[in-house]
Amino acid sequence: MYSKQVSAVADGVLDALIVPSFTRIGPAIRSRLFDWTEPDVAGRKIALTGPTSGLGKAAALRLATLGAELVLIARNPTKLDGLLAELEPLGDGPFTSIEMDLSDFDSVATAARQLAGMSRLDALVHNGGALHNQRQTVDGPRGTELELTLATHVVAPFVLTAAAVPALQNGNDARVITMSSGGMYGKAVDLSDLQTESGYTGTLAYAKAKRIQVDLTGLWAERLQPAGISAHAMHPGWAATPGVTEALPGFDKILGPLLRTPDEGADTLVWLCGASPEEIGTDGFWLDRRRRPDAYLPRTRTSKRKQAELWEAINELAGSPLDPLN
Repeated sequence: MYSKQVSAVADGVLDALIVPSFTRIGPAIRSRLFDWTEPDVAGRKIALTGPTSGLGKAAALRLATLGAELVLIARNPTKLDGLLAELEPLGDGPFTSIEMDLSDFDSVATAARQLAGMSRLDALVHNGGALHNQRQTVDGPRGTELELTLATHVVAPFVLTAAAVPALQNGNDARVITMSSGGMYGKAVDLSDLQTESGYTGTLAYAKAKRIQVDLTGLWAERLQPAGISAHAMHPGWAATPGVTEALPGFDKILGPLLRTPDEGADTLVWLCGASPEEIGTDGFWLDRRRRPDAYLPRTRTSKRKQAELWEAINELAGSPLDPLN
């Protein structure tokens, strides 16, 4: 067992080097430095979007094995049924599902009503989404045209979070957890081009959406704290998932065996579902069970004024759902 000081210094060096921190080297070292143990999620009711593949499926399988009660939210009913069949032998459950497409706001509204009607929810996990190399648009909550990446990673989760507040208020140490990406470190919030109408690339739109997710997490934390609900964002490092292989084949090919497994990438998500409030506080941006800076470059930091403007902009795009402050 290493001393806390030695572990913290070693972790800091690893974090500064980036490549070993983000690859599977990171959890291999940190799990030993900090003596990781399984989180206690037994009996916790956790709603999870995007659970049928990649990081989401790894999280669902592990949460089920650890005794969580799961509400699985995904668009493909056949895959949902298949996942439910896989989970049944693993834990006591119960395991239920909600069919929802993050890009279809009628579907999102239906799922939001189902979350709002739950007697309790201990965690809401926003994991669903994808990287799209071609710019696409969908109809938003009020028929407003939304760029697909912003719609699925930012606007739809905003709607779901607002709807879930009553159920989360009835939960035990309730929290909202968002799967972000380390790619957000290179981008700042651009209020003049939230929908990436200029110079669109899939990676640009994705990184911008992930940056917005992290800023909104801090804002949700402020608004939800009086209700006893915390909000956290995390990133999985560089993990080998079907989404990465399909969207970024060159990245997958170059890093190869250094990429984390889906289970390694999902570890912090699972941990955040069960970590004690004393350990995680009311908010934070996390990697490998440790709080990380949400910006390393001054140009990517979001001012308080810009954060307030961002909240108003996303709230409007989301159809102005219930604001917990009002």
